[in-house]
Amino acid sequence: MEQRNLTEDEVDKIDDGFVDTDLPERSKLALAYADAFLGAQGAPETDVIDRMNAEFSPEQIAELGIGLALFHGFSKLLIVTGCEPEEMERTVLSAPGS
Repeated sequence: MEQRNLTEDEVDKIDDGFVDTDLPERSKLALAYADAFLGAQGAPETDVIDRMNAEFSPEQIAELGIGLALFHGFSKLLIVTGCEPEEMERTVLSAPGS
């Protein structure tokens, strides 16, 4: 499969309502996986896992998961070290059990 960069129009569609856009189904599936991976709701639902396994190779799923983990980790590091941009919106969440 040919790889290409997203257009600005496609990037603008990556938001909470991406499911209702005209993004390619493969992109919507990757975004659903990312939402589940980064969300607090636990593992992706079985249908997302089954669709991921049908659409992506194990190597591609691993690459996506590693990328998500790295980006998530680095974003946490920015916050902890106080290096986030001043104009960046922040959401304060209480720690579990507090």
